[in-house]
Amino acid sequence: MPRDAGTELLRLADIHEARQRIAEGIDVTPLVAASADPAYAHLFLKCENLQRGGAFKLRGALNFLLQLDAAALSRGVITYSSGNHGQAMAIAAARLGAPAVVVMPTTAPPVKVENARRFGAEVVFAGTTSLHRKERAEAIAADRGMTIVPPFDHARIVAGQGTVALELLEQRPDVTAVYVPAGGGGLIAGVAAAIKRSAPHVRVVGVEPDGAPKMTRSLSAGAPVTLDRIDSIADGLLAVRPGDLTFAHIEALVDEVVTVSDDEIRAAMRWIASHAKLVAEPSGATAVAGALRLAPPGSPGVHVAVVSGGNLELSLLAAVLAEQPR
Repeated sequence: MPRDAGTELLRLADIHEARQRIAEGIDVTPLVAASADPAYAHLFLKCENLQRGGAFKLRGALNFLLQLDAAALSRGVITYSSGNHGQAMAIAAARLGAPAVVVMPTTAPPVKVENARRFGAEVVFAGTTSLHRKERAEAIAADRGMTIVPPFDHARIVAGQGTVALELLEQRPDVTAVYVPAGGGGLIAGVAAAIKRSAPHVRVVGVEPDGAPKMTRSLSAGAPVTLDRIDSIADGLLAVRPGDLTFAHIEALVDEVVTVSDDEIRAAMRWIASHAKLVAEPSGATAVAGALRLAPPGSPGVHVAVVSGGNLELSLLAAVLAEQPR
């Protein structure tokens, strides 16, 4: 389909520039063998749950804020987020001395609310969907003169998230397939742009919860669609609509998007804890759920799943770990 100026695909140079820009503010996260079991010798995890703030989101937030001028930073920044992007923006704002406001859903996990406040942000609650949060953030931004930091649908955000893939390709240059969670699409858009412009033979697979299949339905429709209902344990992947920019990247560069059930996500959380000795929040385990289905024991090639975050209530972790497999 024709693209307007707001949906131009990123250049590889954009992502390399972002990597240089944010280098001092983020960690290069480890890429580890997923299991000591030789049956899974083909599967590796890119551990963004070990990133500062507990998720990949700091990459995009910092890349965005570092390109604001001093006047904009002094007026402050605001975002709308289910949690991890809000925490990331709070960390980036504190680093640069900027006031920060995060608009969160009334259903946000308490751990994410507490972390955003701990990192110095003012937290405001609005509704249960990304559209509710966006409307409230826009109103506050207009009233206070703050700059909105979008959670996913902006070139600076996408470029920052794409730095995950630059690291991954250096850590496993022999990778053949990468599995990435898909919410609003910032991470998978950036990863796909970096990979397809660096190693186009590598397969990129998006994984989203079947209770929020915004990418699947949008790809079927040929344009972004808005879901009228969302329901999943993966609270970080519950955007009701892809971004225009992120959808353009996914349509052009992602090889496949699959959905997984909440049962598969819970099973992946248990698998990560028992096999890799790591903690993943439901959204962070979603790509692993896809990899476990699509790359079972004995699969050829080198498969990498991005564990995108590890911020979750300990009570939820305990309940999931205690569940009997279905």
